[in-house]
Amino acid sequence: MCGRYAASAGNDDLIEQLDVDTDVTGERVRSVLKRPQEPPAGRPDYNIAPSKNARVVLARAPKDDPAAPPQRQLRLLTWGLVPSWAKDPAIGARLANARAETVTTKPAFRSAVRSRRVLVPADGWYEWQVSPTATDAKGKPRKQPFFMHRDDAVPVTFAGLFEFWRDPAAQADDPLAWLTTFTIITTAAEPGLSRIHDRQPLVLDPDQWSAWLDPQTPPDAVEELLGTHRPGRFGAYPVGRAVGNSRVNGPHLLDPVGADELVGVVDPSTGEVIG
Repeated sequence: MCGRYAASAGNDDLIEQLDVDTDVTGERVRSVLKRPQEPPAGRPDYNIAPSKNARVVLARAPKDDPAAPPQRQLRLLTWGLVPSWAKDPAIGARLANARAETVTTKPAFRSAVRSRRVLVPADGWYEWQVSPTATDAKGKPRKQPFFMHRDDAVPVTFAGLFEFWRDPAAQADDPLAWLTTFTIITTAAEPGLSRIHDRQPLVLDPDQWSAWLDPQTPPDAVEELLGTHRPGRFGAYPVGRAVGNSRVNGPHLLDPVGADELVGVVDPSTGEVIG
């Protein structure tokens, strides 16, 4: 399950990397957070957690010309999908992820997967490995965070879905009456990464981006993308435990932890227990 990720690229870089037509991250968007987001939404963030507003790329026709072909837009959406029929946006906290195996049939996602798909740009993601040998002070299995990233120069782009929800209590002319949210699709972890966690985000390659974003892509082609299996693209290394606090941020969260600091950690490459 993907519950934290890092995204440090600037907007200009994302526009170039993902062939974005329009940057609308400057528009005001609704937030579900009780406190101001830190770092502010749209800035480099090394510890993105559910409920934050984060940058995604989607394809939609311009507002002033609905008949025009869809354009790639860089937008700020809230992580944690809220279905259009939801009575309470709090449901989004439980829908930060959608399983690739059931996303076309689950009521919360089956409408969005047909035509409301996004790419979520990232540096990589965090997962916590449960130690098979070590316990913490409470006697529970010790958990070691890892950072997963691509081993090549290709940008990490998670496959995701987005949805619109309108607050029934809002005034008709309230520009923040609409909450636009997204979820990250997960799939079975590939060999090696599976020694850290049994799930991983569905990461799409550049040759798949257009089909995923196009609202007109046929259902069978979407199903094929959901079944993407291209092992060997990723590397992983242990990082400091500070990432477990969502208020901690900064590039230091990506610093690797030395082997001398590890206790009961399984090496994802060899299966050897370290420490």
